[in-house]
Order: sequence, then C-alpha cells, then structure tokens
Amino acid sequence: MSDRLIDVDRQTLAGSLRQRSRAYASRRSAGGRAADIVIHGVLLVVLVLTVAPFYYMVVLSFARFEDVAGGAFYLIPKHIDFASYKLILEDDTMLRAFLVSTVVTVIGTAVSMLVTTSAAYALSKKGLPGRNAIFTYIIVTMFFSGGLIPLYLVMKDLGFVDSYLVMIIPLSLNTFFLILMKNYFLTIPESLEESAKIDGANDILIMFRIVIPIAAPIMATISLFYAVAYWNDWWFPMLFLQDPDKYPLQLLLRKIVIEQEMANRLDRVSVMFGRHYYRLSVQMATVAIATLPILLVYPFVQKYFARGIMIGAIKA
Repeated sequence: MSDRLIDVDRQTLAGSLRQRSRAYASRRSAGGRAADIVIHGVLLVVLVLTVAPFYYMVVLSFARFEDVAGGAFYLIPKHIDFASYKLILEDDTMLRAFLVSTVVTVIGTAVSMLVTTSAAYALSKKGLPGRNAIFTYIIVTMFFSGGLIPLYLVMKDLGFVDSYLVMIIPLSLNTFFLILMKNYFLTIPESLEESAKIDGANDILIMFRIVIPIAAPIMATISLFYAVAYWNDWWFPMLFLQDPDKYPLQLLLRKIVIEQEMANRLDRVSVMFGRHYYRLSVQMATVAIATLPILLVYPFVQKYFARGIMIGAIKA
C-alpha cells in the first residue's frame, strides 16, 4: 500500500515538475522572442544609420544637374548619369593621385608590417637585454610627442620634405599595433621554437618560417589597419609636400571638396567641357572612388578580425 502511495506521489510530483517546466519554457520563450525583436530592431536602426550615408553618397554621385538644380532632396535616383565619374576618371591629376596613394599604401603596408613584426617578435623574447626599458620607452610615445615644429624640423633634416618617403616612414610603426602583435607572439608555445632551434634554425628563420604563418590572423588584421591608415592619410602630405604632382588621393579629395564647397556658396552650377555639372555630384563621385578600394579589401580579411584582435589583446 505504501509503495502505491509512493508511486502516486512520484507521478504527481513528476507531472507538477513537467507543468512548471513547460510554463517556465513558455515564459522564457516569450521573453526570448521579445528580446530578439528588440535586438533586431536596434541592429536594424544601426544598419540604416550606417548604410544611409553611403547610399545617399552614391545616389548623389549619379545625379544630373536637371534633377537637382532646384535643390530637391530625393532618395531614389531619377536618372543614372555617369558624367561625374567620367569627368574624374578623365582627369590626369586624379589618376596620378590614385596611383600615388596605391603605391604608397602597398609599399607602406609592407614596410610597416616588416618593422612591426620584427620589433614585436624581439620584444616577445624574455631574454632580450633591456626588454622592459625598451618597451617602456615605446609606450611613452603613445602619450607624449615633441609637437608639430620639432616634427617638421626632423623631417626637414632627414630630407623628407617634398618626398614620397614622408608618407611612409612616419607611419611605419604604430605602437598600439606593436603591442597587439607582441601579445599575440606571447601566446605561441616556447617549445615550438625550442624544437626548431634544436633542428638548427636561427631566430630569423623561426620568425619567417614558423611564427609568421601561425600569426596569420593578427597579421591580416593589422595589415588592413595599416593599409587604411596609409590610404586615408592626408595630414603628412599636406604638411610636407609642395609639389602638387605628388599629392595622394585623399589630399586631392580634400582640395576638391573644399574648393567646390566654397564655389557652391556662389554658384551651384559648374560649366565644364560645354555642359553643366552638379558640383555636389562631382564631390560625391570623388569620395566614392576614394572609398571603393578599401571597401573591396575588407571582406577578404573580415574573418580574421575577432580572432586576431582578441588573442592579441587578452595576454599582456
């Protein structure tokens, strides 16, 4: 009799637990759906705020003078006109600036990665004499600098004024990227390098044949960061370049936007090659051309971002 009562109590308890579990799952499911709606809504707003400026830039870059002569604001292009792009691409100055930016970005990124990788690998070795002092000196440069006038005097003494090197050498080492890469190298097991040394490999061979292939995520991520920095740099060229033929694309873009903006205050219409051009359309087409190369590079290294940055940042 007692066994039957115990079985009934067990069944009753099990049924009660199942009901409570279903009720809890139902409440949690409803809360989860509400949370998903809120999260997706926030992400949708962020997406719109991010994409909208680029979309409007592209729309204006294809705008015709006849469509926007009255200052009308529109989201859907009435006509697709490549006149602004044709005007820019037929300009020898623009093509030369594009070539300068491309060469500087490629060479500068290669130089920066060589310098950053070599310095980070050396600083990751605990047996390096004066390692802590050297690293402290590098850290100090993140917070203090000599100022603009000493910088100009140094560049002048080095012969970098009005030279392509002024767009490469000053940006060749970023302290923050150096720290990330150094921390990444610290995660590589020492036994791996010790086994390579037993086989007769030196430090340089170990770095290029073993360490760098393993560090592909952080290398790809920092390479992109350096490439973006070189591609978008206009400050150093503006300060130190005197020959307009050496201007990179971003400096030329700044010049075009400022000059066109000043002209827009007086006259919204420019007459070039016997036809009307909408000045803002020319500006937006220039910005689109300057932005496109970096946008094309991002998808190829996007998968390395999270893994490269996180691993490089979690270990000091």
